Amino acid sequence: MHIHNVATKKDLREFINLPFKIYKNDPIWVPPLKREVYNQFDPIKNPFLDHCQYKLFLLKENGKTVGRIAAFIDTLANQYWNEPIGLFGYYECPPDAIASKLLLDAARIWLREQKMAVMRGPWSFVSQEWGAVVEGFTPQPIIMAPYNPPHYIEHYDAYGLKKTKDLLVYVIDARDGYQIPERILKLTDRIAEKYDIRVRPLNMKEYDSDVAKFISLSNESLANNWGYAPVTKAEAVTMAHDLKSILHEKAVIFAEDSDGKPIGFAVALPDINQILKGIRGRLLPFGWIKLLIGLPKITTYRMFALGVIPEYHGKAIDSLLYRALYESCFSPDMRMEINYVLENNAPMNNAILKLGAKPLRRYRIFDIPID
Repeated sequence: MHIHNVATKKDLREFINLPFKIYKNDPIWVPPLKREVYNQFDPIKNPFLDHCQYKLFLLKENGKTVGRIAAFIDTLANQYWNEPIGLFGYYECPPDAIASKLLLDAARIWLREQKMAVMRGPWSFVSQEWGAVVEGFTPQPIIMAPYNPPHYIEHYDAYGLKKTKDLLVYVIDARDGYQIPERILKLTDRIAEKYDIRVRPLNMKEYDSDVAKFISLSNESLANNWGYAPVTKAEAVTMAHDLKSILHEKAVIFAEDSDGKPIGFAVALPDINQILKGIRGRLLPFGWIKLLIGLPKITTYRMFALGVIPEYHGKAIDSLLYRALYESCFSPDMRMEINYVLENNAPMNNAILKLGAKPLRRYRIFDIPID
């Protein structure tokens, strides 16, 4: 076995296609749209690369690609964190300790050459697609959520990677009889009246304006969250463009004060993985038809983001947003994953448990010093 640097279009194709070979018989894995994965490595289509240095590696055995890894540096994030942290991700590896060490060494050595002090991961070029599953390997991953087999955790542990943060996932499911507890309904009624808060869904006719409000709210409300780095306007515009075709209007909620100023937001993404599972990564020739027909019927969501500006922290506006989102998206077969919450965000975790959500999955992000 040996490491091969990705240097050609053929190499990149092998890098992208490898999971389709590894997981072809895996009933849990959901194949992404190949076009979207290619776009992640296209500097014209992915503005994240404007502030990212990266290197891709393949693991070869007898001429065949059997593993892969990416090493990268988000220069904007490092400036914000004020730490020289290198990242690794896109890790795929056979259940072999030597193969794992070769891949992780390749990423670590390159990051050392770039003067990084820590290697952190698994991380992704995609917002919030971070961490390795350590608990809750089933059911299948929801939209923009990582997936990995259990032996990857053994690889990370054997290499000396240590936990730096866990990300928690919860679920509510109307099919199991879930209802918002009565005490939460009474609480949020009082909160809305006390602070004169109104909630409303996304206005697709004013999409660009609402996107601008979302960007401003995100950068203000999430600034102190672990792992957060400011989103550039170009990144936000690209994500908004990419998501516009799949968003359900009712699944994006804004909270506004009596003057109409936005003070918080909640975003739930329809779980298109339910459709992607059957089209094997390709929209052509018939995948786009399945997506078009299936999208309006989706009743499973990922609560992707929620934020409240600092001056309204501690006032249960988050519970008000949860309620508004639940009621807006409700159907008798609705299921929603709250994916994810930082393990040490006690107020958020407590609020979610009080809402009656159940723990579903745990992701872990690892660190190792670069000597």
